[in-house]
Amino acid sequence: MRESYSEITPYISELAGLADRNNNIIPEMYTKHHVYRGLRDVNGNGVVTGLTEISNIKAKEKDADGNIIPCKGELYYRGINIRDIVNGFMSDDRFGFEETVYLLLFSELPNKDELERFTQELAEYRSLPTSFVRDMILKAPGKDMMNILSRSVLALYTYDENPDDISTANILRQSLQLISVFPLLAVYGYQSFRHYHKNKSLFIHLPDPELGTAENLLHILRESGEYSHLEAKILDLALVLHAEHGGGNNSTFTTHVVTSSGTDTYSSVAAALGSLKGPRHGGANVKVVRMFDDMKNSIDTKDKGAIKDYLVRLLDKQAFDKAGLIYGMGHAVYSLSDPRADILMGCAKELSVAKGFEDEYELYETVATMAPEIIAEKRKMYKGVSANVDFYSGLIYRMLGLPYELFTPIFAVSRIAGWSAHRIEEIQNAGKIIRPAYKNVKSEKEYVSLKDR
Repeated sequence: MRESYSEITPYISELAGLADRNNNIIPEMYTKHHVYRGLRDVNGNGVVTGLTEISNIKAKEKDADGNIIPCKGELYYRGINIRDIVNGFMSDDRFGFEETVYLLLFSELPNKDELERFTQELAEYRSLPTSFVRDMILKAPGKDMMNILSRSVLALYTYDENPDDISTANILRQSLQLISVFPLLAVYGYQSFRHYHKNKSLFIHLPDPELGTAENLLHILRESGEYSHLEAKILDLALVLHAEHGGGNNSTFTTHVVTSSGTDTYSSVAAALGSLKGPRHGGANVKVVRMFDDMKNSIDTKDKGAIKDYLVRLLDKQAFDKAGLIYGMGHAVYSLSDPRADILMGCAKELSVAKGFEDEYELYETVATMAPEIIAEKRKMYKGVSANVDFYSGLIYRMLGLPYELFTPIFAVSRIAGWSAHRIEEIQNAGKIIRPAYKNVKSEKEYVSLKDR
C-alpha cells in the first residue's frame, strides 16, 4: 500500500513525461484542419450548437451600412431586459431572486399570488433529509467547498425515491428542491471546513421559513444570524444577476450535454458544478479580490502612476500570480460593457458608503477606467474590453463579509436556477444525444508484437 494516497512516484513522473512527449497537436493544426478550438470561431465567437428561449446576450449590432459593430451589452431573461427586471423589484424595495427563478423556469413573470405560492413552495423544500448534515457533510469535511457541494448533490440521489424519472414534473420537483437547499449545502459545507480545518467553533443554523434565499443565506452563515436589509438586498441582486447567462457558458453547456444522455438531475447538476469549479469559469471574483489585495500590499494605491505601472506588470507576467491577466477585465461575449457589472457598480458604491469601504471602491473605479486603455495598448484585440460582473461581485462579497471559500459556491446557489431551466428545456426538445466530432490527426501505423518491441 502507498504511504500517501496523493503520492506521485518517479514512475508516474516518467509516464507523465511519455504522455507529454507523444502529444503532437499544436495550435496551428486547428487552423489547418478548419477546427473551431473550444467551439469558438477565429473572432472568438461561440459556435452555435443549439436553440434556447431562456436568455439572450446582446453585445453587437448592425450599423447603417450593415456592418457588425460592438454595442453596449444587454442581457435578457426570457426576452425581458435584466435592467428592467432589476428596476422592477428594486423600485418596490423587495427581493427579486424568487421572481427571477419563476421567470426562468416558466417563461413568464408571476403575479402577486403566484409569486407568494411559489416562494412558499421553495420555503417548504428548504430542508435536508434527517441526519444528512451529520452523515454527509460533518463526517467527511473537505477543504474545497465546490467538491463538498458536488458530493452533497450526488448524495441526495440516494434519498430520492424516484431519482431517475425524467418527466418534466419530476425534474421540476428535483430542481425546486435543489434550488431551495443549495444555500444550506454551501454554507453547512463551509461551516464544516471552518470547524475541522480552521479550528473554529461549529454552529449550524436552521433556515427560517419566513425568509427568502438571500436572507436565509446570511442568516445561516453568520453566528449571530443577523444582517441588514441593505446587505440582503444587494446579495439578492447579485443572485439575480448570476442566475443565468445563455446556453453557451461552460457549465450550462455541460448541463445540456449531460442531460442529453438521459441521466438523472443529480448527475447533471454535479457535472455542471464540476465545470464551474474550474478556474477558467467560476472563481474569477476570488482572483479579483486577491489581485487587489496584492496591489494594496505592493504599491501606494493613492498614486495613479503606481497603479498604472502595477497593471502593466500584471500583463507582463511580473506581478500577482504572473498569469498575464488583469482579473475582472474582459468577457468572452461582451466588449463595450457588461450590463451585470453596470448594475453592480452602483450598488457596490452604495454598500461601500454603508460599510466604510469608500477608498477601496475608489481604487476599483480607477482600475476599471485604466485597465481597458492599458490592455488596448499592450494586446492585439478583436473587440473592446471592460469590467465584467466578477470585477464588482468580488468587492461586494468582501464588503458583505463573505468568506473567499464561498464566493464560487454562492455563484452556484444562483446559477442552479439557470441550469434547471436549461435541463428542462433540453429534456423537452432533445431528439439526440449531443455528440460533437473530433478530427483525428494521428497517422495509422502497424501493430508490433510484444516480443519485437
